[in-house]
Amino acid sequence: MDGYGFSGRLTRRNLLRLLGGGASAGWAADTLGVNVHAIQAGATRSSVRVEDWPEVGGKGRLNVWNETGILDRFPASGLNVLWRTPIRAGYAGPAVANGRVFVLDWIETQKPRGTERALALDEKTGTILWTHEWTADYRGISWPVGPRATPTVDGDRVHVVGADGKLFCLNAATGAVNWQKDYVKDYGADRMKWAYDWGYASAPIVDFNRVIALVDGRPNAKVVAFDRSTGAEVWRALSTETDLGVAQPVIITAGGTRQLVVWHPGAVAALDPETGKTYWEQPYKVGGSMTVALPVKSGSDLFFTTFYDGPLMLSLDDKKPAATVAWKGKSDSEIQTDGLHAVITTPVIIGDYIYGICSYGQFRCLNAKTGERVWETQAVTKERARWASGVIVRHGDRLFINNDRGELIIVEPNPAGYKEIGRTPLIKPTSPPQNRRELVNVNWMYPAYANRHIYARNDEEIICASLAADGQ
Repeated sequence: MDGYGFSGRLTRRNLLRLLGGGASAGWAADTLGVNVHAIQAGATRSSVRVEDWPEVGGKGRLNVWNETGILDRFPASGLNVLWRTPIRAGYAGPAVANGRVFVLDWIETQKPRGTERALALDEKTGTILWTHEWTADYRGISWPVGPRATPTVDGDRVHVVGADGKLFCLNAATGAVNWQKDYVKDYGADRMKWAYDWGYASAPIVDFNRVIALVDGRPNAKVVAFDRSTGAEVWRALSTETDLGVAQPVIITAGGTRQLVVWHPGAVAALDPETGKTYWEQPYKVGGSMTVALPVKSGSDLFFTTFYDGPLMLSLDDKKPAATVAWKGKSDSEIQTDGLHAVITTPVIIGDYIYGICSYGQFRCLNAKTGERVWETQAVTKERARWASGVIVRHGDRLFINNDRGELIIVEPNPAGYKEIGRTPLIKPTSPPQNRRELVNVNWMYPAYANRHIYARNDEEIICASLAADGQ
């Protein structure tokens, strides 16, 4: 018997007792995504830290991978691919939680219409456990090759969004629909008014008993919070006068306050995640509605970057929810770039330096205090081409980068210059970039790093490859 009043194995019942019992404790256990069996298994290998990857950018949307027991260098023979499962087309990256891999795909039936699908796969074998599908209308959508938004796993639920604005809350074990919303039918969203229609690409974020999503509804419902259990509207916020964009909402803490950061093509806004009240809003011109890279918080700094209009560094107030501009890039040209003009790449900030990929594939280091460029190299993407890109995830004192050529690279971030530790083939590029490229196609999908493996997809398959030191 321990000090909490139970002994022996950790069961869900004992966990609820730890949380105080009752319905709210049950909700808390589910919301925290606690996997009792994973905790028990982890106790037998305490020297190795393993984690799930339940949403875009991993837990907290930080693009930080914290696991231990990871390889130092790639095997000369390449990564050990544990399984491959055929799937259909799509840009949505996978999410991994509680022994399952969740991903979205699409097949065209009668142009421009088709069928979108959510899939759950067994994490160890790649076996498809369930699918849920629905019809989708891709009229007016640029790059009409499938869903864009990574699933968001929330305990026993998974939330998915299709490219034409259908939101589903699904049972993670069975795929059954708990509740659903259609942004066009339910909220009057008008995708055809957008200057650049990339389709719905923002993954909902779960905040306690709220599911918060970028909807673009009428009136004043650019952002909507839904009740986690029922799907009922809790609050709505922000005018729809500007385009919706494709940003991923994030929650930060600054000035002693939790703030929901919503970046849309007109401004960066910070809201109260409980009520939708606007704390502050900072104008930020974004050409082409390309709000793709996630915001990056480092201390009291909050960094943004976009393809045409470059970087913006905000300074967060330490006493109240407020922000001021610390510095901003001077260029609004994708070619004459003075700072960092990212396409899809979320940069990382380490100490006083920013590392990211610019508009034509240049891997750059910037001074985080001033925005001044320190150095650049073409080595990561190899090809100086419009939209050449990659995805960066920080792992301790190194960066894992999967470039759009289908390679995985380990880089040691260093303000003195570029230092590559190694690279290896990961997955075949299959997506048409709509411009001339050396390899014809690209891979722009965010991978998932979970339980010492990498999960990556293209338009033909999803794979699981080991990044464990023992190759298993």
